[in-house]
Amino acid sequence: MRDPIGWMREEYQKLVEQNLDWKLRELQGPSTPRARVDGKEVIMLCSNNYLNLTNHPHLKEAAIKAIETHGVGSGSVRAIAGTMDLHLELERRLAKFKGAEASLTYSAGFTANEGLIPQLVDKGDAIISDELNHGSIIDGVRLTKATRYIYDHCDMASLERVLNEAEKENPRRILIITDGVFSMDGDITPLDGIVKLGKEHGAMIYVDDAHGEAVLGEGGRGIVSHFKLTHDDVHFEMGTFSKAFGVMGGHVSGSRDMVNYAYNKSRSWLLSASHPPATAAACIAAIDVLENEPEHVERLWENREYFVKGLQQMGFDIGNSQTPIVPAMCGESAKAVALSEGLYEEGILALPIVYPMVARDKARIRNMMNSGLTKEDLDTALEAYERIGRKLGII
Repeated sequence: MRDPIGWMREEYQKLVEQNLDWKLRELQGPSTPRARVDGKEVIMLCSNNYLNLTNHPHLKEAAIKAIETHGVGSGSVRAIAGTMDLHLELERRLAKFKGAEASLTYSAGFTANEGLIPQLVDKGDAIISDELNHGSIIDGVRLTKATRYIYDHCDMASLERVLNEAEKENPRRILIITDGVFSMDGDITPLDGIVKLGKEHGAMIYVDDAHGEAVLGEGGRGIVSHFKLTHDDVHFEMGTFSKAFGVMGGHVSGSRDMVNYAYNKSRSWLLSASHPPATAAACIAAIDVLENEPEHVERLWENREYFVKGLQQMGFDIGNSQTPIVPAMCGESAKAVALSEGLYEEGILALPIVYPMVARDKARIRNMMNSGLTKEDLDTALEAYERIGRKLGII
């Protein structure tokens, strides 16, 4: 008898043979700069917990208090009976923090992109996307009926050519969509240039700022703040609570009209249960911390500069990194995997990024800086990088 799902085993084995499979590790305790993983104490260099807020006492206290006052779940989707005072307070606080008229929270960054992008354009419209945009943007774009155009990564001349090409079809609407910080390379999109070209063509601008959130801009207010733009310039500023904010969830900020439209049209918002009270309260507490403790963002960037200098001095290529995402380029997937395994043996958790997440010859270790890492932590990691990097012939 034919095995109807045997093909999955075969496909997985192919990934294993090519060193392209994900090997899951078990985090045994909180996500902190020094953590216990698979029974081993390690220095954490692969978490998106940029500001070390996942274990911050203010966030934990807020979450515990919310459970005591509001229970452990909302019991519904937001549109029916799941909108609590905590959700509305979070959206008010977030909008103020972002300098926007209004904000809307989603269950995840992925669901924000998947649920909102298809509601912004339709048949007869044009959607223009950076070639290295995140998979959640790509999936959101695929759900639209708009004509799709791709421009070369962060290339404004290419974007201008594509805009002119799109205009020939006389689209009803044009949406330009880009990551703010690109998660594999750590480079920043030239958002000011995108806004300039977008205005010339009457285009809507959508930026996914998942990795710039609480990292870039004044006090961590994100990429719109970083470029000194407003939400009249950038119409959709999407972000997440699951990275530098240290909690979970997605959100979008912009005009009140945008939010009103989104929560009536975006099915991933309408049909997903709302955040548990503890999550919403912890997100509010994260905004408190950002507004009152600027040292977290400052230390993050200090650590980033120190680590980058160390890697470059020993000969590592860090690609186009401009942010606390710092690649150590390896080239071959096998070398990236071997470097990661060697680092783990020495108590450093830094995972390989291989095809298909990056091109076949662009495998790397993706290091994520954290404001809680000490200089001693960073020196220990750098010493291991040099030893293993030389042994593998990467440097």
